[in-house]
Amino acid sequence: MKHLVFGVIISAMPMVAFAENAVTSGIVQNHILPRFERLAHTSQKLANVAKSDCSATSQPLRAAYADAFDAWISASHLRFGPTEINDRAFALAFWPDSRGATPKALNKLIADQDPIAEDPVSYDDVSIAARGFYTLEFLIYDQPLSAAGDDRYRCMLIQTIAADTAVLSQAIAQEWVEDYGSVLQTPSANGTYRSDEEVLQELLKALSTGLQFTSETRLGRPLGTYQKPRPTRAEAWRSGRSAHHVELSLLPLHDLATRLAGDNDDLATTLDVAFDRATHELAQLNDPIFAGVAEPQNRIKVEVIQQSVERIRVIVRDQLGPELGVAAGFNALDGD
Repeated sequence: MKHLVFGVIISAMPMVAFAENAVTSGIVQNHILPRFERLAHTSQKLANVAKSDCSATSQPLRAAYADAFDAWISASHLRFGPTEINDRAFALAFWPDSRGATPKALNKLIADQDPIAEDPVSYDDVSIAARGFYTLEFLIYDQPLSAAGDDRYRCMLIQTIAADTAVLSQAIAQEWVEDYGSVLQTPSANGTYRSDEEVLQELLKALSTGLQFTSETRLGRPLGTYQKPRPTRAEAWRSGRSAHHVELSLLPLHDLATRLAGDNDDLATTLDVAFDRATHELAQLNDPIFAGVAEPQNRIKVEVIQQSVERIRVIVRDQLGPELGVAAGFNALDGD
């Protein structure tokens, strides 16, 4: 009888490994690669539009910027592998910027008419505070900076930052396609990931960290405290995208959570209900930049959304993690 039980366990082990690998492959092929391919495509389109029309009030430029920024937010929870190389993720998206480094860096570049803006290739030597989507937001939507200095130089700066953003995005997408997608799907004793469990832990951490960032930063920063709300600390408020970013973050996180749940239909349903509740509450808010956090009734609505995201985090920690047999572990948001 003991031999029979042992034989059943051994025969089941390859099936478990196969199931884990199938989940990972599905996530790589259907969740990760399409997002970075879209980021590369939309960022290149942004660079092309900026090259022909760099006016801050240009509707084609603003539309291309919105599409590319959407693509980044939809992929921004995937902060491992190619996005970590040379601080690419920070160069694409330096936020939160608690010390105002981005406007300071831009003002200096514009005041000095620094020639580094003439060359997108050498522009990667510039501080990450003067690169990426949030920097472009200042140049396109911020009233003082969108009209600061010489028009020709400011135009060139927009073009160069857009081109730099496209180069970064294409490098990330290319490395996922050519290398890191395979790394994630084929763990080995001497590889970056030594087992399917380590891969699942990486993916669970991406999910957990993405939820934490949305709850504590995208929602928490403008909420501030009851005595001192901070609406202008909301993400991308100048371009009216704050609540939109919360929605954009929840959609891919929902997809990733469902894929990680695999064939556990009960858990998938639990996650669906929790995510749907948060997105429904967000849709009822009617406050695109969280400007109403200083008013008690509107503040409560934002707090309710935050509480719903926290409930999702609990489900991920207490149900999805144990289902996968892994824990999310520490991340950069946890502090010391």
